[in-house]
Amino acid sequence: MRLLRSNLRKLRRRPATWVTFALLVGLLLLVLLAVVVGSQEMRNPQAALGARLFVTFPGAYELLLAMVLGIGGLLAVTYGAAVAGSEWTWGTLKASIARGESRARYTIAGFVAVAIFACVGLVLAFLVGVAGAAVGATIIGVSISGMDDAETLGRMPELFGRAGLAVSMNVGFGYAIATIARSQLAGIGVGIGLYFAEGIAGIFLPDVIKWFPFASSSAVVSVADGAASGMGGGGGFGATLDPNTAVLATLGWLVASVLVAALWTERAEIGG
Repeated sequence: MRLLRSNLRKLRRRPATWVTFALLVGLLLLVLLAVVVGSQEMRNPQAALGARLFVTFPGAYELLLAMVLGIGGLLAVTYGAAVAGSEWTWGTLKASIARGESRARYTIAGFVAVAIFACVGLVLAFLVGVAGAAVGATIIGVSISGMDDAETLGRMPELFGRAGLAVSMNVGFGYAIATIARSQLAGIGVGIGLYFAEGIAGIFLPDVIKWFPFASSSAVVSVADGAASGMGGGGGFGATLDPNTAVLATLGWLVASVLVAALWTERAEIGG
């Protein structure tokens, strides 16, 4: 707990934490703005109706959560990579080990702290998205009476749990890559490259790629009619896992990522 508290205090002051959250909220609001404007200008009635789903409650809750998860998936990778890489480039890992800290425990505590901040950011961005969707619905004349739908609100804790698992896996994936590379830039670059490479590969090998980390994490939150399918990365094309299977696959990738980061740190040469 001491290590976790220390990492949480450190992340609260890190520019990467606030920049990542600002990017997430900014991109989310831009998408909502495009949806509101587009729904008014589209000549195709079906297309306009599809756009309005994002501001029509209660269904908008699940669509917004999927949107936040989709936009935040890549940002979570870069956030995890930025924090893990800085431990090597700034020498904080070396200093902690010199004080007698366990390498594996320090690495795991660092990951948990980053995952906590990422999940908090997910919830806050979702709340901003709900407020933005409500404003957008008012502008285009869509009723917001469904915002208090008890059945949908009752499902939200489970959906947040699934989304939290997905974003934590993305953090862990970036964290492991940067730990292996011992570099922020290399971790971020490789993480972004793998993210988009998986999405492209999903066009050609959908039945295989659906088991990969970003594709499986994008499928943990089920969205009606597939309106937001694939927003989380590799699952954007072809076959996707059912949500419950996706949870298991995502959990497996999460555990594997954290173990790789911890074992790599445990065995790494730390000199200089």
